[in-house]
Amino acid sequence: MQPPRTILNALADAGHTVHGVGKISDIFAGSGITASTPTASNAEGMAAIEQLWPAFDGLLFANLVDFDMLYGHRRDVPGYARALRAFDHWLNLFLKTTPSTDIIILTADHGNDPTWRGTDHTREQVPLIMLYGGKAIPLGTRDTFADIAATLAEIFKLPAWPVGTSFLPLIE
Repeated sequence: MQPPRTILNALADAGHTVHGVGKISDIFAGSGITASTPTASNAEGMAAIEQLWPAFDGLLFANLVDFDMLYGHRRDVPGYARALRAFDHWLNLFLKTTPSTDIIILTADHGNDPTWRGTDHTREQVPLIMLYGGKAIPLGTRDTFADIAATLAEIFKLPAWPVGTSFLPLIE
C-alpha cells in the first residue's frame, strides 16, 4: 500500500537523492526513495552508513533493524542493552569523522521497550537529537513527527511543509 505524500516525495521530486538504509524502502513502499540499501542487522546498517556518508549529498535515511526486530519485540533486555552499547560506540567513532557542517537527526519511529509485557510496540516517548555545526541542543518534547519533515523542508530549501514546525531555528 502506498503511503500518502511525504517529505521523501518532495525531496525526490526536487531532485534530491533519498537513500534508504535498512527497511526504509519497505516502510514507505518505495515511495519517495531514490536508492536503497537493505540490511539484515544493525551492524550492516552502520557499515552502510559509513560507506555512503563521505560522498553523500541528499537525505540518507537509515533504520537499524535489530532494535525492533531482535530485541524490542522479543523483549530481550540484555540484547537491547548490548545493541545500544554497540550503537553508542559506533556513533562516537562516526561523529569523529563527520564534518560539523553535516546535519544528523537521530530518533526512533516508535517505542519498543524490551521490559514491557507482550510483543507490540510501546508508547513511550522516543529520543530526538539533532547535531549540526558542532552543537546538539535539547529539542524538547515535540507534538508530531511532522516537525522532522518541516525541518527537512527548511534544510533542503523546499516550500514550508504544511504540517509541523521546523526545529532548525533552535540550533542555528
